[in-house]
Amino acid sequence: MTNRLIIDGITDLPPSAPGMRIGLFGGSFNPPHEGHELVSRESLKRLGLDAVWWLVTPGNPLKDHAELAPLESRVHAARARIDHPSIHVTGFEAAHGFTYTHQTVDYLTRAMPDRRFVWIMGADSLSSFHRWERWEDIFRLIPIAVYVRPGSTRRAPFSKAALRFAQSRLDESDARLLPTAQPPAWVFLHGLMSTLSSTELRGGSPKDQHA
Repeated sequence: MTNRLIIDGITDLPPSAPGMRIGLFGGSFNPPHEGHELVSRESLKRLGLDAVWWLVTPGNPLKDHAELAPLESRVHAARARIDHPSIHVTGFEAAHGFTYTHQTVDYLTRAMPDRRFVWIMGADSLSSFHRWERWEDIFRLIPIAVYVRPGSTRRAPFSKAALRFAQSRLDESDARLLPTAQPPAWVFLHGLMSTLSSTELRGGSPKDQHA
């Protein structure tokens, strides 16, 4: 693997134990905001998770990196932003040179098969999920929780990825079963929403809502 970046305290994985139900919430967090907190807190509660890990990415291949702050700065900002004992922030992907979500999920599920991982993402990301590297393999590797985002309620459930794995969708009332479900398995969570996006907070276009 190339382009590795190891920074003490920044790229370390959070502590965990066998049997833990852990949500993986990836993003650039550039900057972190209350929308990230809301999704994390709701996922902890609705999915019955023991922890949520914010995976601060070195850089999303589908996005422009011109305004991307350094990884260390974004991790520090995220840690300063969140104040919850079950939410942890790490830039561990950089230590392995991971560029794609598939690499991250494949590594964690292999390295810690006794943990129950769930991938968490906003519904806006589900709409474009078919553009992600090896997106079908991600569905087959890990259960996925999709959290509603403004304007995505009608579009996301009929996206290419949602239709491809329609038979693997759990009823929202069974959301707490997701962490122990055999993938492919996913659930669409409705609930409180934040209209904030990192792009808008940077003064950019609101088109890119998952940042």
